[in-house]
Amino acid sequence: MIDQSILVLDEGTTSTRAMLFAQDGCLRGVEQADLTQHYPRSGSVEHDATEIWEKTLACAQAMVEQAGGAARIAAIGITNQRETVVAWDKATGEPLSRAIVWQDRRTADLCAQLKEQGHEKMVRERTGLLLDPYFSGTKMRWLLDNDQAVAEAARGGRLALGTVESWLVWKLTGGNTHITDASNASRTLLMALDASGWDAELCDLLGVPMAALPQITDSAGELAHTHADMFGGRIPICGMAGDQQAATIGQGCLSPGQTKATYGTGAFVLGNAGTSLPWSDNRLLGTVLYQLDGARHYAVEGAVFVAGSLVKYLRDTLGLIESADETEDLARSVPDNGGVVVVPALSGLGAPHWRPEARGIISGLGFDTGRAHIARAALEAMAHQTYDLASAFAADGCEWTGLRIDGGMAANDWMAQDIAGLLDLSVTRPDFVETTALGAAMLAAVGCGMKADLQHAAETMIGSSQRFEPRMEDEVRRQRLSRWDEAIAKV
Repeated sequence: MIDQSILVLDEGTTSTRAMLFAQDGCLRGVEQADLTQHYPRSGSVEHDATEIWEKTLACAQAMVEQAGGAARIAAIGITNQRETVVAWDKATGEPLSRAIVWQDRRTADLCAQLKEQGHEKMVRERTGLLLDPYFSGTKMRWLLDNDQAVAEAARGGRLALGTVESWLVWKLTGGNTHITDASNASRTLLMALDASGWDAELCDLLGVPMAALPQITDSAGELAHTHADMFGGRIPICGMAGDQQAATIGQGCLSPGQTKATYGTGAFVLGNAGTSLPWSDNRLLGTVLYQLDGARHYAVEGAVFVAGSLVKYLRDTLGLIESADETEDLARSVPDNGGVVVVPALSGLGAPHWRPEARGIISGLGFDTGRAHIARAALEAMAHQTYDLASAFAADGCEWTGLRIDGGMAANDWMAQDIAGLLDLSVTRPDFVETTALGAAMLAAVGCGMKADLQHAAETMIGSSQRFEPRMEDEVRRQRLSRWDEAIAKV
């Protein structure tokens, strides 16, 4: 019997990776390439869709070669930055504009206008989402209104719209398949949570032509096949999920109430809501966790826009640190934050505040403030943003009994301990923190029949973990929370 691997394409905001997983979940190989961020104006963030495709293909081909050829790959799983929008020409297969990244805030005025017209209640009831620039639908509308090539393709019936996984599947299949899975579709503002297809009224509200949108599919199954020319043989694409849903699966949060937080470019908390339609009275989001055999499982989500990107900002823009790893040593080098509070609203505030106009601040600076205090306060901001989400979940009757964390930032032991302390909760971190890719591998393994179901995949593919128990003094916690609330009121 051939020893086959699962190939995962992990499409992040700052990089693209191809990763090989064994049947027991062990990582066999990884190839990574950085993606260029374009900032054409304040509040705008773009990617080159061709760069995404070319670098993804190169990374994937390297991993297929390492595995021993296409026959050694049982299936491909794809996970992606969810709300980033690509527009391309169905006839040529080429992008019509730069991709608009999930962090982009250019549609804030449109969202405000739709709110003023009284549409948010209907949108929220159907989609579980709020009218915010974060989501994909308003980005699609912006492209149609402001990019001549996109508008002309729409008039000519040649326009294809989709998020990053749709773009990659189109290219991988040689233009034969235009699909998105239900977890990604649930982030567009264009799909009702309890409906199988696109919502005509929502598409009409945002002015997005349904003919340009992909078909909505399950998150696992024989979804498509790569063109034979890509890897020297056809490989089935058997798993797809947005990155935060994939991380929830990769953390084994398969039962209602189980909750995870991923600290990557942004920070995202998802709590499994089972098969019941989710609802929040505290401005949290309802989303599809995954869809199997047409049946949907849901999650309640809180999204923080800036997490790891704050550390990148301290390094690349302010020059306060030379590497992300340096923040942990700096945080440990001082006894406290010296009164400094960082509110990282560099692209607005997400849940539960939802203030797209907010901008970041550093408060409490004095002549005794050093870069260690700022670095420590930046890491503390991760715990504070998580605390705000925990409070919102609790107000919705979904109080956390523990938290599972992952993502690149979660490797920081000091930050993990600080989150446990501020939340006064046990925090668990898997020894393999790249659970987003693991979740995509689990879906692909189920989709190709390697694993019987997600529970079986979790039992056989998820490894060991480490626990962080709270040990912060009550008075320290009280002072931290008070200063944070004061700083939030200033942004």
